[in-house]
Amino acid sequence: MCHATQEMPLLLPSARGPEMAPRRLLGARLLLMLPLLCPPPAPTRAHRFSAPNTTLHHLALAPGQGALYVGAVNRLFQLSPELQLESVAITGPVLDSPDCMPFRDPAECPQARLTDNTNQLLLVSGRARELVACGQVRQGVCEKRRLEDVAELLYRAEDPGDGQFVAASTLGVPTVGLVVSGPDQDLLLVARGLAGKLSAGVPPLTVRQLAGPQPFSSEGLGRLVVGDLSDYNNSYVAALANAQSAYFVFRRRGDRAQAEYRSYVARVCLRDANLYSYVEVPLSCRGHGLVQAAALAPGALLGAFAAGLRGVQAALCAFPLAELDASMERARRLCYTAGGRGPSGTEEATVEYGVTSRCVTLPSDSPESYPCGDEHTPSPIAGHQPVEAGPLLQLKHSISAVAALQADGHTIAFLGDVRGQLHKVFLNGTQGQVYHSQQVGTPGSAISPDLLVDSSGNHLYVLTSQQVARVPVAACPQLLDCSSCLQAQDPLCGWCVLQGRCTRKSQCRRATQPNQWLWTYEDSLCLHIQSVLPAHHPRQEQGQVTLLVPRLPTLAMDEYFHCAFGNYDSLAHVEGPQVACVTPPQDQLPLNPPGTDHITLPLALMFEDVPVAATNFSFYDCSAVTALEAAAPCRACVGSLWRCHWCPQSSHCVYGERCPEGERTIYSTQEVDIQVRGPGACPQVEGLVGPLLVPVGWESRLALRVQNLQHFQGLPASYHCWLELPGQLQRLPASLEEVAGDSGLIHCQAQQFQPSMVQQELPVPIYVTRGEGQRLDNAHSLHVTLYDCAVGHPDCSHCQAANGSLGCLWCSHGQPACRYGPLCPPGAVEPLCPTPRIETVEPLTGPPEGGLVLTIQGSNLGRDFADVQDAVSVAGWPCRPEPSLYRISTRIVCVTSPAPNRTMGPIQVAIKGRPPGISTQYFTYQDPVLLSLSPQRGPQAGGTQLTIHGQRLQTGGNISAFVGSQPCPIQEPVCPEAIVCHTMPQASPGDAVVRVVFGQAQRLLLASPFHYTANPQLVAAEPSVSFRGGGRLIRVRGTGLDVVQQPLLSVWLEISERAAVKLQSQDPTPRSSCEAPAAAPQACTQLERGWLQCSSVCSINSSTLLLCRSPAVPDTASPRRVFFSLDNVHVDFASASGGQDFLYQPNPRLAPLHHEGGSTRPYLLKPGHILDVEGEGLNLAISKEEVRVHIGDSECLVKTLTLTHLYCEPPPQVPQPSNGTLLQFVVQMGNVRLVLGPVQYEAEPVLSAFPVEAQVGLGVGAALLITAVLLLTLMYRHKSKQAMRDYQKVLMQLENLEIGVGDQCRKEFTDLMTEMTDLSSDLEASGIPFVDYRTYVERVLFPGRNSGTLQPAVEGPGEEGRRAPVHQGLMQLSNLLNSKLFLLTLIHTLEGQPSFSQRDRCHVASLLSLALHSKLEYLTEIMRTLLSDLASHYVRKNPKLMLRRTETMAEKLLTNWVSICLYAFLREVAGEPMYMLLRAIQYQVDKGPVDAVTGKAKRTLNDSRLLREDVEFRALTLMVLASPGPGGPSRSNTALHIPTRVLDTDTITQVKEKVLDQIYKGTPFSQRPSAHALDLEWRSGLAGHLTLSDEDVTSVTQNRWKRLNTLQHYKVPDGATVRLIPQLHNGGGIISQSLAPSCPSGENTPMLEDSEEGGVRLWHLVKAPEEPEAAKARRSSLRDRERERARAKAIPEIYLTRLLSMKGTLQKFVDDAFQAILSVNRPVPIAVKYLFDFLDELAEKHSIEDPETLHIWKTNSLLLRFWVNTLKNPQLIFDVRVSDNVDAVLAVIAQTFMDSCTVSEHKVGRDSPVNKLLYAREIPRYKQMVERYYSDIRQSPPASYQEMNSALTELSGNYTSAPHCLQALQELYTHIHRYYDQIIGALEEDPVGQKMQLACRLQQIAALVENKVTEL
Repeated sequence: MCHATQEMPLLLPSARGPEMAPRRLLGARLLLMLPLLCPPPAPTRAHRFSAPNTTLHHLALAPGQGALYVGAVNRLFQLSPELQLESVAITGPVLDSPDCMPFRDPAECPQARLTDNTNQLLLVSGRARELVACGQVRQGVCEKRRLEDVAELLYRAEDPGDGQFVAASTLGVPTVGLVVSGPDQDLLLVARGLAGKLSAGVPPLTVRQLAGPQPFSSEGLGRLVVGDLSDYNNSYVAALANAQSAYFVFRRRGDRAQAEYRSYVARVCLRDANLYSYVEVPLSCRGHGLVQAAALAPGALLGAFAAGLRGVQAALCAFPLAELDASMERARRLCYTAGGRGPSGTEEATVEYGVTSRCVTLPSDSPESYPCGDEHTPSPIAGHQPVEAGPLLQLKHSISAVAALQADGHTIAFLGDVRGQLHKVFLNGTQGQVYHSQQVGTPGSAISPDLLVDSSGNHLYVLTSQQVARVPVAACPQLLDCSSCLQAQDPLCGWCVLQGRCTRKSQCRRATQPNQWLWTYEDSLCLHIQSVLPAHHPRQEQGQVTLLVPRLPTLAMDEYFHCAFGNYDSLAHVEGPQVACVTPPQDQLPLNPPGTDHITLPLALMFEDVPVAATNFSFYDCSAVTALEAAAPCRACVGSLWRCHWCPQSSHCVYGERCPEGERTIYSTQEVDIQVRGPGACPQVEGLVGPLLVPVGWESRLALRVQNLQHFQGLPASYHCWLELPGQLQRLPASLEEVAGDSGLIHCQAQQFQPSMVQQELPVPIYVTRGEGQRLDNAHSLHVTLYDCAVGHPDCSHCQAANGSLGCLWCSHGQPACRYGPLCPPGAVEPLCPTPRIETVEPLTGPPEGGLVLTIQGSNLGRDFADVQDAVSVAGWPCRPEPSLYRISTRIVCVTSPAPNRTMGPIQVAIKGRPPGISTQYFTYQDPVLLSLSPQRGPQAGGTQLTIHGQRLQTGGNISAFVGSQPCPIQEPVCPEAIVCHTMPQASPGDAVVRVVFGQAQRLLLASPFHYTANPQLVAAEPSVSFRGGGRLIRVRGTGLDVVQQPLLSVWLEISERAAVKLQSQDPTPRSSCEAPAAAPQACTQLERGWLQCSSVCSINSSTLLLCRSPAVPDTASPRRVFFSLDNVHVDFASASGGQDFLYQPNPRLAPLHHEGGSTRPYLLKPGHILDVEGEGLNLAISKEEVRVHIGDSECLVKTLTLTHLYCEPPPQVPQPSNGTLLQFVVQMGNVRLVLGPVQYEAEPVLSAFPVEAQVGLGVGAALLITAVLLLTLMYRHKSKQAMRDYQKVLMQLENLEIGVGDQCRKEFTDLMTEMTDLSSDLEASGIPFVDYRTYVERVLFPGRNSGTLQPAVEGPGEEGRRAPVHQGLMQLSNLLNSKLFLLTLIHTLEGQPSFSQRDRCHVASLLSLALHSKLEYLTEIMRTLLSDLASHYVRKNPKLMLRRTETMAEKLLTNWVSICLYAFLREVAGEPMYMLLRAIQYQVDKGPVDAVTGKAKRTLNDSRLLREDVEFRALTLMVLASPGPGGPSRSNTALHIPTRVLDTDTITQVKEKVLDQIYKGTPFSQRPSAHALDLEWRSGLAGHLTLSDEDVTSVTQNRWKRLNTLQHYKVPDGATVRLIPQLHNGGGIISQSLAPSCPSGENTPMLEDSEEGGVRLWHLVKAPEEPEAAKARRSSLRDRERERARAKAIPEIYLTRLLSMKGTLQKFVDDAFQAILSVNRPVPIAVKYLFDFLDELAEKHSIEDPETLHIWKTNSLLLRFWVNTLKNPQLIFDVRVSDNVDAVLAVIAQTFMDSCTVSEHKVGRDSPVNKLLYAREIPRYKQMVERYYSDIRQSPPASYQEMNSALTELSGNYTSAPHCLQALQELYTHIHRYYDQIIGALEEDPVGQKMQLACRLQQIAALVENKVTEL
C-alpha cells in the first residue's frame, strides 16, 4: 500500500498569492504524511550467478560494454552486466601432467592423466577486444578468446616453449597481472610465485607480448632476473596501475638473512617494457603483519593486513601515493647517485634478488634524466626504509579482497573477508567507519580478491568460489523515509527534502542549496515540525496555527508550501522558520470517533505532493466532553486537555468565553491568572455525612456535604437524592442546609429500603440533582452500603460472630433468624446459641498412631476458633483443631491423638456454656497391615498396575502409596484388603520397597519388594498391513516382554466432525466399588481435537513374543499413528518393524455363492470339487493361511487366495450345521466375517460292496503297471546313448554351417579389420574415452544410481551453526572406523538385524569402501576377516555355495575391492581390447538394417533380437558438412565434408546417430549433443534445403499403419550432402522425442491417436504381428499349443547362418578380449594373485581338498563377480553409448564367458538355447584358458604383504574427495542411527570394547551429529 501511494498523482494548489487556498486532497495521501506507519520493503535481491559443481576463481570486466568474464575450473563464463549467462567455453579437463612439458602425443607423457584446468589468470585486452585466460595445465600457458563470445578461441599455442609458460601450474600459488597499453600494442605484465619443477626458471615478474608471431612470449622484453628463486619466493597479492605506474603488492621472506616474511610494494613505469624502473619498498601497517589484499584509491594505496600468517585480526591501512612514490624515488636516487647509502652512511637501498648488479654513483641528475631507468642504471632496486601507516580500521576476520570508489567527493572502500562478508567503509580523513555489512554467498566462503566496481560506479561485482553477486554500491532507493536514510550512515545517500526520497547527491536537483539535501555526517536530524501553536483547536471555529520548522528550505518566488490537515489543504505563509496555516471549517472535518471528544488528523507541510515535515493535530469538541463523565460533568469539562469552560447555571461546557451574560464561568485548568478555574471550583458533592451502613427494613435518613454552591446564589431550586438500587432508580426529596462559607448539607428524606438481597452487603451509588435534572458533580465515587443480617448468617453462631457495628442479634421471634437489633422484640433476643449439631465425620477410621486429619461438619460449631479450641474429642481421646481450616459454625478440622488399637466411640464437641454435641457415627482406631503385592516386577518406565494386598487398608481418608522414592498414584476406590496403584518411572532397574502412608502413619512391605526391570525392547513386528475390520495376528518380537502387564496395539485416527461418534471419556472409572470387577478396556476412545484411539489387548506368549490383533478402525477415520503401549513404554510400529509403517486396507468384499438366487437359495456343491469365490481386495492384507472358511461346523481348506478369487477345498463328508438346519458358508478374515449363503451337498449313489469286476480290473492294472516300469527303464538307457549321438551330430552340423559361411565371414572380417585399423589411428589422437576414476568408483559402488550420487548435503535455513559439530562428529566416526573391533562389531550387528535388507548391506558396504578408500590396506584386512568368517559359515553347510551371490557385506566388499584394485589393469591392459570389441559389435550391427520400432537387427548374436525377414537395403555414403573446429555442426562457410556410411533403409533418427558417431568419434559420449536436439538437413544444389524427419506430412499411412520415413522414402541419392542443424521446433518430430528412446526395447508397438482414422500403428521395416481375437479363440487345443511351443524353440538354418556369420566376424575381438581378461602372456595383477592365494589359504585351513570347490570360489570371486559385469556393462569404464542391440550381443558373449568358467561338462542338443549352440565349439577351448589361468596364478611366486600394501597405498590416494567421504560418513551414520541401541548394546557387551570405551565414543559422536542425549 505504501508503494501505491507514492505513485498517486496529487492535486497541487493553484498560485493564488497570499490568500487561503483550501482544497480537498486524496485520502490516500494521509499515509504519505506518516511514513513510519509503513514498514520499509525488503531490500532488493542482488543478481547472482552460479554454476553447479563448478568452482569459480577469477573475475574480469570488459571496459565500456560492461560484460563480465568468470574464470572457473574447466570453464570460462561470459555474463551480461545483470549476470545473465551469454556464453560458455570448455577448457578442461585435459590430459596433462605437471612433470611433462606440453605435448601433442600422449605417448610423450606416459604419466599424463585427465587433469582439471583451474583458471589462474583472467585479463581483458580492450584494444584487441580479446580475453586472456591462463590455466593451471600445460605449465600455465595462456590462450586468447574473443570478447564478444568467449567460446570462440582466437589463439592457443600448439607447441609452446618455456618462454610461454605464464601462470603458476600449482594450485594455491597466486598469479596476478595487468594488460598495459603501449604505443603500438598491448603488453602483459605478469607476476607469479614459484611453482612446478619444469617452470621453476620462470621469473617472478615478466613483461610479455600479446600480439606478434609468439604471443605470451617474454622474448626481448623485461624479466625480473633472480639469482636463486628458492630464496625469493614472492607471494603476490595484487597488480595495480594508475596513469603512470604499475604497482605489485606481495609478501616474501627475502634472502636467507631475512627469516620472517614482510610486505612489499614494487613499482614499474608503464612505458618501461624492460623493467629498468623496478623499485620496491617494504610496507608496514603499525601493529599488524602481512598484507592480504590491496587496491588503489584516489591518491592512496589501500592495504588489508593480518596479524600474522594465520592472524584473525585484520586492519586496513592507507599509504598515500605521494609518500609511497617519494620513498621509492629516494631509494632510486640513492642507488643511482650515492651507491645506495644515505647521508649517515648506512645502506638504505640495494640491488635485490641476488643479481650481480650493484648500486652505483652516477651524476646527480641521473634520476631526472632517466625517470624510468635505462640499460646502464642499476636494477632491481629495493629500498630498506619501510613506508609506515596507522590502521584506519580493525576487523575481527581476515580481509581477502579490497576495492575502492570515489563518488560525490567521498572515498568508499569495499572489504571482503574470508567468511563471505562484504563491508562498506567510509574513509573520512584518518579514520574508517564500517557503515554496512552483508553476507554474500555461502557463509564461510571467502570473497575473491577480484572485487570489481562497474564503469558507472553503481554496482559492485563480488566473487566467491560458488557464485558471482551484483551488489549495489549504494542502496538509497531502498530507504523509504528520512530517518532510515540518515540512520543508514551511507555517505553516498542523503535525504532530498523537496523530492521526498533518499538519493545520491547528484540525483537531488537542488542539492547544492542549503537544507535541500540532508547528509548523515552533517545533518543528524530530519526536517521536523518543532512546535505547533496552538497545540489543538476547537472544531467549531476556524483559526490559524503556526508551525515552527527549523532549517526549512527556501523556495523560488513562484513556489509555495501548503498545509494538509487530513484531506483539507490550505496555503502556507512562510516567514523564516515559522509557517502559518488556516484550520479547516467544521463541515470539512470528520466526525469524532464514538466515545471520544476529539478527532486527531495528520498535519503535513507539503511541497507540491511531497510531505516535507509532519505531525499530528487535534480538533476538540467541548460539548462532547461532559458525555464522557456523567457523574462529574463540570469536573470533566474544566479538567480536560482542552480549553473548555463550564457554565454552572446552564450546565454547558463551552470553548472560549461563551457563558450567557450574567452567568458565572468556571474556567479550564489550562487557563492561567484566573482564580475560579479547575475541577476544585465546580459545585460538587464531597461525601456522605452519615450513615454509611444502612440496615434493610429500617427507616434511615441520609445526609451529604456539598461545596461551591455560591454559583447558584439568588437562584432558588429544589434538590433530590437519587439511589441506583438493583433494578430501579429511587428518588428522594432533599433539603439544603447552608453552612458557613460556600459549603452546605443536603438532607435526604428518611426512607425504609427493601431491596432483594442476595449478598450480605450491597453498595448503592448515590448522587444529587438541583432543579430539573441539573446534576451536581460527585467529587469521587459515592456509595451507600445496604446490609441484611439474615444474609450470610444462617445460624446463631454465624449471627453472633457478625461485626458488632452491624447490630445483628439472633432473634427467636416467629421463625428463628438473625435480625437487625431494633427489629427484634426485646423478649425474643437469644443470648446463647443452641447445642452443637454434628452432621458428618470423615474419615471414620484411623491408625493408632494418631495424626489423622478429621473433618467434622455441622452447625452451631462455635462462633470463633476460641470456642472450639479444646472442645473436640474422638472416641474419648482429644482431637486438636486446626485454626486455618476452621469455618465458623459449620466445620472443624482436627488432628487425632494416639489411642489404643481398636478403640471405638463417637465424636463430641463441647462448647462452654452449652451441652455437648455428639455424633451418631462412631470412629475406630485400627491398625492397617501390608501382606503382599502383585505383580512383583515391572518395567522401569512404570505404568504397572500394582495391587497391594493386606488387612484394614481402608484406614483414614488420606492414603498414599510409594514404590521406593516414587509415588504410586492410587486407583480409587481403596478396598479393605487391596490397594491398586500405577507405578511411576524409575531411574534405573532394581528393587524398591513398597510403602503406604495412612495420614502420618506409614507401613512398609519389606518382605517382598517390587523389582524394576529393564524396559521391554521391540525388534520386529510383522505383518504390517491389516484390513480396517482388524483382527489380523501381528507377531511382535523383542526382549523383556513378559514384565508388561497389559500390552496394547493402538492406532490414533483423525475423524471428520460429521463422522465423529459419541464415545465415553478416555479414562472411564475402572470400577465403582470393591466388589465390582474392573471394566474391560474399550475398543475405541475419544481423544482431544476430534481424534480417536482404537486399541486391542495383546497376549504375552513369552518374554520374546507378543501376539497382537490389529485394532478395528472405522471406515470414515484416517489412521495417523500406530504404536504399541507396553505399560508406560510407547513404541511406534515403524520403529519396531525396522522402518515399515503399518497400513490399513479397505475391507474385502465377497460375492454371494449364488449370484442369481440371492442368499436364501442353497448353492449346490459337488463333493471333491474346489469352491471358487469371487471378490475384491481379498489378499491386500491377509495371507491364505490366515483365512478361515467354514461350511457348517467343518473347515473348507483354503488352497489359493488372489486379489479377486478365493479357492477352497470343502470337507469330503457333509458337515453338521453350526446352528439351524442349513449349512452356511462363512469366510473369516481377521475380524471380518462374511456369510455368503447356504450350501447343499449333491447326493451321490452309495454302493453296498466292492464289485468283483473291479477287483479283477485292479489286478490286471497292477500287472500292466509293472510291465510299463520295466519298459521305461530300458528306454531311458537307450535315450542316454541317443543323446550323446545327437550331441556329436549337432557339433558336426554346426561345424558344417560355419564352414559354409566361412567365405562370407572372411570378407566381413576383412572389412571390419579395415574399419578397426582406422579406429586405432583415431584413438591414438583422441584416446579411448575412459571415465575418470571418481566416476568409475561411484558407478561400481552405487550401481543403478545417477552420477554424482554422493553430493554434500544442502543445509537448510538455520543450520549453519550445526555444521561444525556435525563435521567434528563425522571426523570422530572416521577415526572410530579405524578400530577393527568396532568395525567388525558394527558389521555383524547390522547383518544380524532382521530388517537390514540385502540392499542395505550392499549400500553400507559401499559406503565403508568409500569412507576407507584412503586406508585400503586396512579395508583389505577387514575384508579378509569377514571372508574367513564367511568361509567358516559355508563350510558347515555347502562350501560350493560361497560367493555365489552378493548377500553379505563381505561379498559386496570383495566386489568393491576387486573393482578398485583392477582399475589400472582395465585402463592399461584390458580396456583396449574390450573397447575394440564394443566398437566392432557396433560397426557390424550398423552394417545391416535395424528396425526402429521392434528393435530387431539383421546382424546380431542374440536370436531374440534377430530380424528374420529379408529386407532389401543399399549402402549409401553421405557427405556431412561439419566445422573444422573441435566437433559440432557447421557455423561457417569453410566446413569440412565428412563421409558417413548409412543405409537407405535407416530412419532419419538412425542416420543422425550414425552421423554423430562419425563427427564425434574422438569425443566422449557425455560431451556430444543429443540426436533429438538436432535436425538433419539435405542440401541439393545452391538453394535446395530440405529438413528430414521420421514423421511428416509425406509419411505413408495404409490401413492404420504409418511407416517411418527413411532415406529411401526421401529418395536421397548416394553421395548426397547433409548437415546437422539445431532443432528449431518440435512439430512433426514425434518419433524423435518420444519413440526413439523406447523403440529399441521392442516391447510395445507405439500407438498414435488420430482424430479421423482412430489408432495408428507405426512400423519401420516389418509390421509387428497383430493377431485378431477370433484367431486367439480358435488356437485353444492342447495340440495347437504344443505345436506352437515347438515352433518357438526351433530356429531355421538360414537364421542360424546369420548368427554364425556375425559370430565368425567378431571371433578375433572376442578372443582378444578373453585373452586380455585371462592375462594370456601377461603378468597377473598383484591383487588377483593376492586374492587367489588367500582363497587357497582358506581352503587349506578348512581342509577342503576338492579342486572343484576352489575353482568355484575363484570363479565367483573374480571372473563372474567382476569381469562378467564389466563385459555386460561397458559404460562402467567407458564414456560411450550402448544401444540395446549392442547390449544384447554383449549379453551372449558374457554368457559364453560364464559357461567357460563352469566346471561341468558343456553339452548341447537340438533343443539347446541358440547362444550355447553358437559357441559350442569354442567353449571347451575357453575352459582350457580359464584352467591355465588358474594354474599359472597358483604356480607364480606368492604376493608379499609388503608388495600388496605398497600397491594399496598408491591406490588409496586416487579418490581424494573430502566432501564425498564426509557424505559417505553421513549416510553411514543414518544406518548406525537406525540400529543405534543394538550397536551400543553389542559394544557394551564386548569386554574389550568396554575397555576401549567404544560405546562411549559412539555416544559422543551421536551427541555431535544429532544432538542425541547420552548417558555420559
